[in-house]
Amino acid sequence: MLSYLGNVNIYTPVAVKASGRAQEQSQMEMTVQTDFTPWASLGGGVLIGLSAVMVMGLFGRIAGISGITSGFLGAVLPMNGAPRDQDWRMAFLLGLIAAPLVGMLLGGRMDQSVPGNLGGMLAAGLLVGLGTALGSGCTSGHGVCGLARLSRRSLAAVVTFMAAGVVTVFFSRHVLGGA
Repeated sequence: MLSYLGNVNIYTPVAVKASGRAQEQSQMEMTVQTDFTPWASLGGGVLIGLSAVMVMGLFGRIAGISGITSGFLGAVLPMNGAPRDQDWRMAFLLGLIAAPLVGMLLGGRMDQSVPGNLGGMLAAGLLVGLGTALGSGCTSGHGVCGLARLSRRSLAAVVTFMAAGVVTVFFSRHVLGGA
């Protein structure tokens, strides 16, 4: 049985009493450190929702990062049919970069781990880019904004994202046996 014990390895085996004797379940190789932060999570969710509403209300656009980024790059680089509204897009993207930096300056901790496999990271980034192009948007556009607008296309995209994530985690942990 997996149990939440605070900032510990949540995949450690836990003894389970079954028919009078203790049994131990198998241990996964991956260690996941996590803190239960309901207030920080709620605050982050409120800020994401507020930014999505502001972008829709002020600019009439979806606050999807892939769309904002491609629109900004299309406005900066000479391309036919590119939008000419790069100012708000640049401000949005700079805010994504500046927010964690300001948080660190104010004494916040930003723990982030990056795998050392640069080739794997490059392949993953290219696959994510391909997926956002094929899916006509990213998780933020479909998951936050599209579902809020009750878009059936976004619901299909989010179900696909989640199913692909479940299959990927299962395959990488249980078939390949990696972390």
